[in-house]
Amino acid sequence: MSFLLPKLTCKREVDQAIKGVAEKVLVLRFGRDNDAVCLQLDDILAKTAHDLSRMAVIYLVDVNNVPVYTQYFDISYIPSTVFFFNGQHMKVDYGSPDHTKFVGSFKTKQDFIDLIEVIYRGAMRGKLIVRSPIDPNNIPKYDLLYQGI
Repeated sequence: MSFLLPKLTCKREVDQAIKGVAEKVLVLRFGRDNDAVCLQLDDILAKTAHDLSRMAVIYLVDVNNVPVYTQYFDISYIPSTVFFFNGQHMKVDYGSPDHTKFVGSFKTKQDFIDLIEVIYRGAMRGKLIVRSPIDPNNIPKYDLLYQGI
């Protein structure tokens, strides 16, 4: 399903997307096209892209093509989904230690749609962090790995 969504292939394209998408939530899915979990997430993103077209723009980013952002967002697990609004990184409280990204795939399309709506409404009110509407049982659990400590 990754062929249905636009891809950003270099750092310059990612920078332009972050700066250029206005008044919509920018969704960047960091992962690989041949990974099974990434393909599952891409299927959900592709099915919801049209429904969310007034609120969000979705792009796929290969972690191997943009190592600067992979390191900056500390993407050690794929897929990881990062959100922006008007060039500002939007954080989401998932009830986990990391608020900068969503790690893993969404269980249902409705979980993703609800999350985008909450981010969009919060961003329109000037908030930089919002609380996740997703049921905590539907959020993948993982351990944070800190290197060099």
